[in-house]
Amino acid sequence: MGSHSPPTPKIGMDNSLPLTHTSLLSAHALIKPHIHRTPLLTNTTLNSMSSVPQSYPPHPSSSSPPSSLSPLSSPNLSLFLKSEPLQRTGSFKIRGAFHALSRLLSLPPESPTYRALKKNGVITHSSGNHAQALALAAREMGVKATIVMPKISVPGKIEATRGYGARVVFSGSTAAEREAVVEMLMEEAERGGEGEGEGKGGGIREEGGDKGGEGLGMVLVPPYDANDIVLGQGTMGLEMQGQLLELVGSNPGLSRHRDRGGRFDAVIAPVGGGGMLAGVATAFAGTGTRVFGAEPSFEGADDCRRGLEQGRRVESVSSLTVADGVRTPVGEIPWSVISDPEKVKGVFAVSEEEILRAMRVVWERMKIVVEPTAALGVAVVLFCEEFRRLVEREGGEEGWDVGVVLSGGNVDLDAVGDLLARGKGKKGGEVSDKEVERAEGKIGLDGERRAENVAG
Repeated sequence: MGSHSPPTPKIGMDNSLPLTHTSLLSAHALIKPHIHRTPLLTNTTLNSMSSVPQSYPPHPSSSSPPSSLSPLSSPNLSLFLKSEPLQRTGSFKIRGAFHALSRLLSLPPESPTYRALKKNGVITHSSGNHAQALALAAREMGVKATIVMPKISVPGKIEATRGYGARVVFSGSTAAEREAVVEMLMEEAERGGEGEGEGKGGGIREEGGDKGGEGLGMVLVPPYDANDIVLGQGTMGLEMQGQLLELVGSNPGLSRHRDRGGRFDAVIAPVGGGGMLAGVATAFAGTGTRVFGAEPSFEGADDCRRGLEQGRRVESVSSLTVADGVRTPVGEIPWSVISDPEKVKGVFAVSEEEILRAMRVVWERMKIVVEPTAALGVAVVLFCEEFRRLVEREGGEEGWDVGVVLSGGNVDLDAVGDLLARGKGKKGGEVSDKEVERAEGKIGLDGERRAENVAG
């Protein structure tokens, strides 16, 4: 920003809540009218599959070398799957978006952030799920939304974001390119302009939008690195606790614990930027439930696991993992929670093949549309010997009740056939390889194969 302008208002500057259980309760009460209480589902077949030894895949996860895995484990597991693909916009991200906007709109009307919000609206950068969530939340709350999306974003997520009424601006796929475009658009909003469609970040394209107000910027709503986002995502943890009590209360046989059913032994959630994992960990803090993260091992996408091992946050990720929602490093605020061993017990990494096999299992056995990122937790339960041996060792004959977050279902239909075929170890179908890679978000609009710190 130039020295002549005041700092552009950003979320969290005026009324950020602390990351506590009390704040989570307040967040849940605030967003309840806007979200679905998605079901916590059980599946006998998945329980059986996860409780028998699994054969080695050709490319085992980096955390489970075959030489250390003899004999194979057979833990006793009962799974409870939080089904956020059935959430509005098809993912958990709507929780954080509605909470952030609701908090911003509760600011005093004379505050700079509120004035900027009402005049020029919100801005963010996202490859898809946060983009869609913020676009819908903004539309329903009468606020303009500008979304910077990397050109490598999945086509279906781009179209959905436009469909919710947001102004879409494309950027390059690196962190520097996206930040340059966001900075440029915020400066233009302060000047009262809107941009010409080509600019920093290797060229951008814009869709829709109105003229801004002189001297006021846009309000940046980050995909994950803000307290109000973390608290919004954490509301699913509160729901899971209540839903488990309801399920086991009506059918005690669903739990592996006849004497103390109604409390998870563990919960597993995908981790990219870490907003959801940090929120879920906050929800379960002090309950006795162990919280774990799940991420891909492909091309260094397991930054959270490596960061915990090294004792410091990894600040950059450059991976074209099929789990496009987690191609980003953990943010500073989520890291403050995730790096606390009292709140998050560890993170497990799984291979691309294991992710796709798990995705296929959920489609086939649960009849739920999940994207690859959403299958990370199921992949850990089915294939990660490190986790399975932990359950076998600590759960014994009785075993564990495990909550698994299915984070979203925004998969591009052009890629479905190929993804499910690969989940069975086969080649895809009629669509060309290039079309499939575009649908999977591995090739950008300009044909470039590059992704760095891409937030979901």
